[in-house]
Parts: sequence; structure tokens; C-alpha cells
Amino acid sequence: MWPSRNRTETVTCLACGAERPRTEAREYDKHGDRWDRENKTFEYLCKPCHGELCHLPRDELEDLLVELEAGGRDRDGFLASYLSTVEERYGPLEERER
Repeated sequence: MWPSRNRTETVTCLACGAERPRTEAREYDKHGDRWDRENKTFEYLCKPCHGELCHLPRDELEDLLVELEAGGRDRDGFLASYLSTVEERYGPLEERER
């Protein structure tokens, strides 16, 4: 039997930690492919946090974060490593005109 669509599932926003009804959240797929649902578990962002995100492509970002041990180091050390690695691989960080 299929689950009822009327049930209120509560999810936790991965950005701010707020618990919200599923209807007040957006799915987040760290692989950037939310349409392929086979064998996936989604995380969620509340609508305000989702609206504050940059919605540009994030090619290579997840792999870079894993490589630099994001979440496993102190904040300042991680940020210094991230900035130097990004600049080394992609060039200066100043904004470019489009």
C-alpha cells in the first residue's frame, strides 16, 4: 500500500537545524541530481535557507570538500586551505564581470 500523501512528515533543515513540515522544505541532493531517486536518501533545507543559497552549478565542489576534510577540521584552518586550493586550481578569487 502507498503511504498517504496527507501525512505531515517533519524534516530537519541541514543549514539551520529547524524542524519543519516536509511541505515547508526543499530537497537537497549533494550529488546535484535530485531527479534520480533510486536508492537515495535526501536531506532538506527550509524554504528561507534554500532561498539564500547560490543556485549556480557546483561541479567538483563536493569532491573538493571531502578532499579538504570539511567538517573534520577547525573552521579557520579549513577556510585557509579551501581558499588557497581554489585559487591554485581556478585562479584569483576576485569577482569577474560577465
